[in-house]
Parts: sequence; structure tokens; C-alpha cells
Amino acid sequence: MRLRPEIAALPPYRQGRPAPADGFKLSSNENPWPPVAAVEAAIAAAASEVHRYPDATALTLRERLAERYGVAVDEVLVGAGSVSLLAQFVLAAAGPGDEVVYSWRSFEAYPGLVTVAGATSVQVPNRPDHGHDLDAMAAAVTDRTRVLIVCSPNNPTGVPVTAEEFERFMARVPSDRLVLLDEAYAEFVRDEASVDGISLIGRHPNLVVLRTFSKAYGLAGVRIGYAIGPVPILDAARATAIPLGVTGVATAGALAALEPANEAELLARVDALAERREALRDALIAQGWEIPAAQGNFVWLPTGDRTVEVAEALFDGGIVARAFPGDGIRVSVGEHESVDVLLRLLGELV
Repeated sequence: MRLRPEIAALPPYRQGRPAPADGFKLSSNENPWPPVAAVEAAIAAAASEVHRYPDATALTLRERLAERYGVAVDEVLVGAGSVSLLAQFVLAAAGPGDEVVYSWRSFEAYPGLVTVAGATSVQVPNRPDHGHDLDAMAAAVTDRTRVLIVCSPNNPTGVPVTAEEFERFMARVPSDRLVLLDEAYAEFVRDEASVDGISLIGRHPNLVVLRTFSKAYGLAGVRIGYAIGPVPILDAARATAIPLGVTGVATAGALAALEPANEAELLARVDALAERREALRDALIAQGWEIPAAQGNFVWLPTGDRTVEVAEALFDGGIVARAFPGDGIRVSVGEHESVDVLLRLLGELV
């Protein structure tokens, strides 16, 4: 078969290994709690209509989000998770001969999305503190640059971009280059200096903010996220979307999650996870680990050449973590019971 050679050579996105029966899966940054009862009921009710096509535009959800953020309905785009939306925007803006700039290491899907679009990745190394080097990213812009992706807090390292850093960055990036602010973990951020994409809506004609219901709202299994930005950019992304990618079940779950009582319960869980994250990070630092700032629902272990060794030892002890050979290990903040197991194992490996 005559396949595109760059696609044939591209490794597919791989999920983490299943956890042992008595272990913990801490490799996918999932919310450890099941859906709240009202959200689960809404999803079950919507499942009775799966013989019908969903609303392709998720209009009701877009209306709810537009009202929440004070924007027009057409300034909201809903997709099958924020990664699906990222793919749409990259396809809309970049093609053969174009460049997409992003920090590295960052979200592992970025290189594949760029390659599928036919564009070229420009990976700017993280700073020594494992955060984005936005000055270097701005300096990497050339005539070929079409898209810049900023991930805050950065996945997998957890380090956020500050509001001040981001403002300087946007001032340096030409206004005809698309900037995607990927905030999949925004609800877990407790550092007040961090950038908040929602506060920037309408201030930059080339900025799109992406968020998801997968993490904080516990809807990873139904795949739904959203983007907010200028209508012409969102319309271009709409044109690249696979038709009917957002299911009625996903839309029903997201709408239910936004109901005030349900959202309050969900965000109380987010608070608990943020507190658990801080306690876990403090304990790991006390053990001797060098843990960077953690503002997602995970922590980063910069294990370098020991990455495979440490990841295998964790697996043998009942913890499945996300290993990036040569760089480090991302460990999700999971069930309360997982913390003691994780600390015991890492205490032996430090």
C-alpha cells in the first residue's frame, strides 16, 4: 500500500497499561471518582436515544457555555475532547511547509497532530524548572510558523505559565499566527499567578482557549471539550471536524455537570484532589525527590535515565504510572488509598 511515509512511521497514541487487580492506575490523569448521581442519570437517559444522531453543533451546551463566559454562541466550539479540537485547529491553520511551535516535553499528542496535518514540529526545550520557555518559543517564530501551542499547566510536568509570562509572549507573537492555550487542567490550578485563559477572551484576535470536561468533571470516557475564541478561527476549525463527532451522551453529561448543585459537588472533589496533590508533592520532596511545581492532577518525577527502571518497580508494586523514557514519569493523583502505596514504593527508589 502507498501510505504517507511520515504517517506509517508515526507511533500511535498509546494508553497506559491496565492496573493489576489489586493495584492503582495512575497513568492517565483520570478523575478517581465516578460521575455524580445526577450526571450518571443524565447519561443513562441520553443512552436511550443512541439510535438517533446527536445535534452536530451541541447547540444547547454552547449556549450554556456562552452564557457562562459572556461570549456569543458562535464563539464557542464543542468537540470530542480538547485533543480533538487541537487537531481541528492545527489542520485548519497548518499544512505542508508550515511549522507548529510548542514546548517539549509537553502533551505527547502534539507531535502526532502536527505530522498528520503535514506540518513540521518545532520543539522548544523546557526550562530547567520543567516549565515553558516562552521567550524561546516567541524567538522560534519564523515566516513558516502558523500555530503556537501553550500548555498550562504543562502536561506532563505540571508547571503552569504565569499571566505575566503569557502577556509578554502574546505581545511578541505576530497577530496573524494562531495561539492555542491548552488548559485541560485549569480547574486544578491553585497558583494565583498562573494564566487564566478565560480572562483573556476577546483581548487577542489570534488566541483560542481550550478546556475539557474529561478531568475535573470526570467525563473522560464520553469525550467532550470546548474552545472559546474568535468566530473566523472557530469556523475554520468547524470545517475540519469529523461530522457528528460529539455524541448526545457526552453532551447530556456535560450539561448535567454544569448544573449548579452537580458542579459544586464535582468542584469539591477537585479541591480534594488539589489538596492531595500538594500533600503528595510535599511528601515526595521530603523523601528527596526533585518535584517541579504541580498544578494539574498529577506530579512529575524527573527520573531521566532511570525512568524505565523506576516505572517497572512501581508496576511491580501495583502502581501504573506514565513513563517517558529518558525524561521522567508522570503520576496521577488518584484514590486516597493509592497515596500510601506510592509513597512507600518511591521512598525505596529515591
